[in-house]
Amino acid sequence: MAKTRSAGSGYMKLAGSFKAAPKGTRTDTLGADEVAEITVRIRGSKLLNPQSKPGKRTSREEFEKQYGSSDKDLAAIEQFAHEHHLSIVESSGARKSVILRGRVKDLEDAFMVHLSHYRDAGGNVFRCRTGEISIPRSLEKIIEGVFGLDNRPVARPMFQVETRDGKYINHAASPQSFSPNTLAGIYGFPKSATGKGQCIGIIELGGGYRTKDIKAYFNSLNIPLPSVKAVSVDGGLNSPSTADSADGEVMLDIEVVGAVSPGASMVVYFAPNTDQGFLDAITTAVHDTKNKPSVISISWGSAESQWTAQSLKSFNDAFNAAATIGVTVCAAAGDQGSADGQTDGKVHADFPSSSPFVLACGGTRLTVHGTAIQSEVVWHESNDSATGGGVSDVFPLPDYQKKAGVPPSASSGFKGRGVPDVAGDADPQTGYNVLVDGQQLVIGGTSAVAPLMAALIARVNQVRGKAVGFIHPTLYASPKLCRDITQGDNITTSTHKGYKAGPGWDPCTGWGVLSGL
Repeated sequence: MAKTRSAGSGYMKLAGSFKAAPKGTRTDTLGADEVAEITVRIRGSKLLNPQSKPGKRTSREEFEKQYGSSDKDLAAIEQFAHEHHLSIVESSGARKSVILRGRVKDLEDAFMVHLSHYRDAGGNVFRCRTGEISIPRSLEKIIEGVFGLDNRPVARPMFQVETRDGKYINHAASPQSFSPNTLAGIYGFPKSATGKGQCIGIIELGGGYRTKDIKAYFNSLNIPLPSVKAVSVDGGLNSPSTADSADGEVMLDIEVVGAVSPGASMVVYFAPNTDQGFLDAITTAVHDTKNKPSVISISWGSAESQWTAQSLKSFNDAFNAAATIGVTVCAAAGDQGSADGQTDGKVHADFPSSSPFVLACGGTRLTVHGTAIQSEVVWHESNDSATGGGVSDVFPLPDYQKKAGVPPSASSGFKGRGVPDVAGDADPQTGYNVLVDGQQLVIGGTSAVAPLMAALIARVNQVRGKAVGFIHPTLYASPKLCRDITQGDNITTSTHKGYKAGPGWDPCTGWGVLSGL
């Protein structure tokens, strides 16, 4: 479908845009006149500080003025769109994004790609591209990424449901599990705070919630009903279905946040599970001038090797923006040990938790007697049920980790950002009591730790009277803020590589369990 251009036609390859062909069968079901939306990510007027400092922040409005894309650059993209019969859906200087809509054949011509449908083993059909995207040389310094031409899934939710004999079990059958508010008390979260006055943003790439479940759950805990609002990004919807779907992730996030910080409001940003949807959900939440979340929780991700370079760069830039504004971003570190679900025999850090601007949340197994902690070790039940953690093969060692003793990557030897920063209970066998689509479930995974930490940060923000924002330098300067976890490992037998816990920071549980700042 795409027109052929000669090398001298004024086009060039967009750095970092290469995508390999997906697993599955290519079909011929994609029509030239089908319509799609894409996001063009463009440069800002001013470079962000690569390592923001605690206390240094700017308002969302001031951020747009100082760091947002210029009107001139936005106009250049709009002119390009006009020349290729594409419509402007949204243009945001703060988000440094222009969303375009057009026919497949016009998108192919504009970016010199060929789009096809692929069908995976489960029968799901996705629009895909292979190779690189091309852009006009005149836009080389303006365009940083193009997202949405390919809409294959990019991330997985990091939750695991406790089962027995292949069946879900209810709360009563799991006496070693916890209600989130009980766990907050065991961990010693600030008792005088409820998160009042704070807004917590939750990123979801599928699933949904039912209001009746939320009411029933918090009534059972004798906790006031929290404020929950759904925001649609790129057509993503609050779409609940069954308990064995991504609804488990959505309800886990909402119920953990609401039980630990019932005074905080929640905004759930629903987006498609694509690189475009994920990025747009993050930038929408970070730059939301209406709801103004001070904390963002992310429980979705995948191994760094599964992302394009343009995705890694643009996502990291969005997290840098959050740090500059004073928004704390918490993300799950992964649930499949040091291999992070990959089968290449190497260790992998999970992204977006490997971003140096994200509070990476690892997992433990917690045993208590009453409300007293008896033991807490690295969560590791099997290759597919263990905390993620390791060393980034993409992001260099940040300044705040230079004295933490982060080892080189066990696969590449790269001296990268160490993951995680902190940890909390994640083993499904000592998991969280939740209600999903009318069904009692016990759910674990580092998916639970991200909202747990987000709710803790909301409490801390309330106590301090201002958002703590980018907490990494403070955390690494004062490791005694955490209770150290020194036993266990996340080594997978598929790789025979991984990391062990020990005194101080380690690539399994970071500094350990954080209870305040």
